[in-house]
Amino acid sequence: MTTPNSHTQIDDSDLSLLHILSLKEAKGSMWDEVRAEQIADSSRFSLLRLIGMLVAVAFAGIIFHEAISPLLLGGWALIATLGIVHMHRVQKQQQNDYSRGAPITAMRRDALSSLILGAIWATPAIVFVPTAGLGYGFEFWVLSATMMVGITAITAATPAACFSFITLLCVANAVMAVWLGYPLSGLGTLAFGGALLALCVSSARDFIRFKTAETTIVDKSETVSLLLREFEDAGADWLWQIDFARRLTHVSPRFAYALGKEMEEIEGKPLVQLLAGDTWDTGRFPSALHDLAERLNRRESFSNLLLPVQIGSNTHWWELSASPRVDEKGRFMGFRGVASDVTLEQASAAKIDRMARFDSLTGLPNRQQINETLAKALEHSAQWKSRCAFMMIDLDRFKAVNDTLGHPVGDRLLELVANRLRSIMTNNELCGRLGGDEFAVVVRDVPDTSYLDTLANQIITSLSRPYEVDQQTLYIGASVGSATAPRDARTVETMIRSADLALYRSKDKGGNIHYAYEPGLHVQAEERRVIEIALRKALERGEFTLNYQPVVTANEGAIDGFEALIRWTNPDLGSVSPAKFIPIAEDARLIGQIGEWVLRTACHEAMNWPSNIRVAVNVSAEQLADPNFVSAVVSALSHSGLPPRRLELEVTESVFVRDGGGAAQMLDQLLGLGIRLSLDDFGTGYSSLGYLRETRFSTIKVDRSFVQGAAHNKAESLAIIRAVVAMADSLGMSTTAEGAETEAEVEMIRNLGCKKIQGYYFGRPMAAQDVNELFRAQPEALNLGYAS
Repeated sequence: MTTPNSHTQIDDSDLSLLHILSLKEAKGSMWDEVRAEQIADSSRFSLLRLIGMLVAVAFAGIIFHEAISPLLLGGWALIATLGIVHMHRVQKQQQNDYSRGAPITAMRRDALSSLILGAIWATPAIVFVPTAGLGYGFEFWVLSATMMVGITAITAATPAACFSFITLLCVANAVMAVWLGYPLSGLGTLAFGGALLALCVSSARDFIRFKTAETTIVDKSETVSLLLREFEDAGADWLWQIDFARRLTHVSPRFAYALGKEMEEIEGKPLVQLLAGDTWDTGRFPSALHDLAERLNRRESFSNLLLPVQIGSNTHWWELSASPRVDEKGRFMGFRGVASDVTLEQASAAKIDRMARFDSLTGLPNRQQINETLAKALEHSAQWKSRCAFMMIDLDRFKAVNDTLGHPVGDRLLELVANRLRSIMTNNELCGRLGGDEFAVVVRDVPDTSYLDTLANQIITSLSRPYEVDQQTLYIGASVGSATAPRDARTVETMIRSADLALYRSKDKGGNIHYAYEPGLHVQAEERRVIEIALRKALERGEFTLNYQPVVTANEGAIDGFEALIRWTNPDLGSVSPAKFIPIAEDARLIGQIGEWVLRTACHEAMNWPSNIRVAVNVSAEQLADPNFVSAVVSALSHSGLPPRRLELEVTESVFVRDGGGAAQMLDQLLGLGIRLSLDDFGTGYSSLGYLRETRFSTIKVDRSFVQGAAHNKAESLAIIRAVVAMADSLGMSTTAEGAETEAEVEMIRNLGCKKIQGYYFGRPMAAQDVNELFRAQPEALNLGYAS
């Protein structure tokens, strides 16, 4: 419980002559209010003083009209009148300006005005009397004495002004008496003036004490009320109060403690200055402090005003509430309110806000903040007829790292990616994480089309550099898709959608490139959507079938096996090419189900073929990523009864790149079952000799693009086929050339040393019943020869 203090008392040490005459600034928060009361009390008699002074001017004119020239006397009377009127106006203005508090300078200005007026009245005693003579001097002394008594009576509340006027006029009259030859009268005049000054000072001291006591009684009454309210209000940590000049009064111990200062240090100090701390000198105040100053200036109540307060080297958050206070006459007296430290609550709120707006792993802005920033960029773009852009970034081969090395390594990799992206961004871009391995960039202003290409290339180049994580060197890439407003979209949703479509096209083209949105992507996306919907029901509706293309030996032309090729015929879409629906099935996570159906069907139908004929089934990287894939193969062989040696699984090189080692382990298990492995499309993608050494492939398939190139005598294609054949022979592997369509191509392949051939020359893909019919009707079909 804290008890607010009253105003700092004005004791006898503050009532010295220098303090009373405003020659020395006094301590204490009540002086300004007391000085305001002094000015107000003196101003009550300002009209009477005005009239008295003007009458005195008239009497002076009557006294000297015969002895002094009219011009000199009239000039003096005019100056005296102007001075009296001016002083009256100054005092009335001070009464208005300093109704609630007056600085010491106000008293000093009042004293200076009185001093000037005293000099005007001293002029007749010094100038007129020596010319006029003794009789005139006596009459003027009587007039002066009357004025000094009157001034003492009506301006005792403002002793500085009273002291200035009486001192100057008294000294002038004493000099006049001495000059006229009456030194004792001069001493008497000084004694008379001294008595009046003593009376003035004594009256002023009594006035100050009275006003201090009166204010203290009122403040103590209000303080009791505040203390009771603080007891009742458990939410108020401390009380504070300022006067009409916004300076602290009634400082409570807890308020001083919260500021890290003693009560004496802050009593009488401006509230805003104390709260500003070090920023007071720089003028760079927090906006909330400006708000507080404005509310205090407008004298309006406020509640729960949140304000940052610098205390030492730490920033605290205070919550202030206050209402203006007025006296019984309705005059504004300042503010009184409560304050509490809400630093912990503010920190929690800031943490919650950060969690809501920033990604916890990378520290980058999250999806919410990205959407907000994009909305502002679109608004700015529409307002100023400019362009903004949205870029989506997807990491290539990140899933392989995450699956094989674990999520901690994947998370650390994402942190490094975020750091690289930060280093690229300027004030024109905001980079954030959408989730998983997807990032986004909002480009607030796009000066030209090359800007996005340059930025995208910087991103791809930076993210493709090797990473060192836990003493491992990791390689990934980045695909980027972008959309530009207002050309490609005008809303947040359509911008994101357009950039996403462009990103998909980038990945579809192999990744590690930037692709900008084109209107045709929406049509393709809709086609993909329709195909995906139809794919999800294709299995249960029995819309898939398998065709088989023969693979023959190069020398004899005998059938060695068949490659199972899936076909899809939909009632609405008709016949859909595998090149179109297989990628969609992989993206939609349907390839596992479809692949298992292909495997079971191929094994079952191969049981109708001669026992030396194998069947080859293509396997995708997504299937090998499934830990249950080996079980699915075992189940297919078991249910069909097909010997493992008659099953050949074909995989592409991308399996190893995307899976980072897990695929090799899976293939080793399949080899252990006696299943043969074939490496398809060798040389067209991420060719590496490492996995050829680690995995015992039975066959390497040469892509048809090399076969066609060799048929046209392209040196590169011929060299590649020769190298593949030589390498396969040295590793004990067979080679199969794909895409042979003419007799010349077949002869060329045979001469290059390939062991097996597959292509239209020997047969197009055929239905299972056609394969069975081939063997039943023509047993010699086991040797198709080169004339088929």
